[in-house]
Amino acid sequence: MRAALRTTGALLVAVVAVGCAPSPSPSPAGPSADEVIAAATRQLTDSCLRRQGITPPGPGEQPPPAADQQRVTDALFGTGPAQLALTLPTGHVVRAHTDGCLAAAQQQLYGDQAGWFRASVVVNNLQPEADHTHSSLEQVRARHQGDLATWQRLRAHALTEATTLLRNQPTPGGPPR
Repeated sequence: MRAALRTTGALLVAVVAVGCAPSPSPSPAGPSADEVIAAATRQLTDSCLRRQGITPPGPGEQPPPAADQQRVTDALFGTGPAQLALTLPTGHVVRAHTDGCLAAAQQQLYGDQAGWFRASVVVNNLQPEADHTHSSLEQVRARHQGDLATWQRLRAHALTEATTLLRNQPTPGGPPR
């Protein structure tokens, strides 16, 4: 059961890190919205881990020793039973915690972690629902207009929060902005 929760948490991290939408190609004008939200999520989760005395794992680094891995996983994804759950039309159940560093980052960026969880899970599963119900993607989108609107509103909020957070971060070796 714990492994399943960790897997779900890891999938949610991957989903959240990319903003729950296909990333447009980086433009010369700057990073995409997905990249901005991912960078802010990483900054918030890393800061949270550091406050707990955990050195955040870096890209390409070896995972921590097994003895430390559970502590990192618990700090990042939360512990105990998942507080958020959504059963999809396909029958799959997606769960997430409201504690842990990822949950705190989502709450700060999206302003409504539970709302973001629900909307993002639904939006990320529109095609599987269409396949399962033998409907067109357009029909499924029409059934979920409210979820799509919530997803867009919360994502726009997250982009604003992430942009502000990243603009106000101190530059290494320099004074705070």
